[in-house]
Amino acid sequence: MSEQINDGGPAFPAPPSHLSCGMSMRDYFAAKAMQAIVESVLSNPTRRGLDTKLNCDCVALDSFEIADAMLKARGGAK
Repeated sequence: MSEQINDGGPAFPAPPSHLSCGMSMRDYFAAKAMQAIVESVLSNPTRRGLDTKLNCDCVALDSFEIADAMLKARGGAK
């Protein structure tokens, strides 16, 4: 049985009349973390030219690890 990840609920909740709840807090936090990680890598001249395809998986995993830590810190995760 797979473990359910608490995603923190909607990041930008809409009134009940809307069909979509938008992105989750977990996705929002991960996107913000990813933006900072990518900017950090791109602004470092010694990192440019590395195989970004290989690094994309690591960036994605690291971004969600940061998001999970943020949810845990705010009391929204296990």
